[in-house]
Amino acid sequence: MAAAGKEAEAQRLLAEAERKVRGAQSFLGGLFGGSSRLEEACECYTRAANMFKMAKNWSQAGWAFSRAAQLQLQLQSKHEAASALVDAGNAFRKADPQEAVNSLLRAIEIYTDMGRFTIAAKHHVSIAEICESDLMDIPKAMAHYEQAADYYKGEESTSSANKCLLKVAAFAAQLEQFPRAIDIYEQVGPSSPSSSS
Repeated sequence: MAAAGKEAEAQRLLAEAERKVRGAQSFLGGLFGGSSRLEEACECYTRAANMFKMAKNWSQAGWAFSRAAQLQLQLQSKHEAASALVDAGNAFRKADPQEAVNSLLRAIEIYTDMGRFTIAAKHHVSIAEICESDLMDIPKAMAHYEQAADYYKGEESTSSANKCLLKVAAFAAQLEQFPRAIDIYEQVGPSSPSSSS
């Protein structure tokens, strides 16, 4: 199936998803199996998003994943919603870096609410990388690396926390914030494996 065929299939799936959502929201739909219709709509949105990905239409893929996430939240499926938001972020990263950041921030909210701080930290690192390479916003990248380090520390992942802190220190030095850079290097230095010789 060529890209145009995948786009057409994705559009068909979006239309089907919208019909299912409207059916679930109608009075009778609400009485008789509204949640199963919403689950079917989620499935359609996810399949459409994957079709858009194959057609390399990253914005539409991100939008469809985001829509699936909204429905998952209505269904109280937090983990599935967060996963869909991460998928949206990955798709948007190729077309709209700021929208990728927004999607990942919403996923992080869900993960921290569920107490999944290691996963939240990993996505803060992803946001930091987007800020660094795509948005050219070094101060924002630093903030997200620091937040990731805090979460990693809280979960006893010292080496992951130190990696993030070293990125912050490197950026601090680059921005001529030398006291901050020195402070971080001194903080990380004693716990790094190479210094224990």
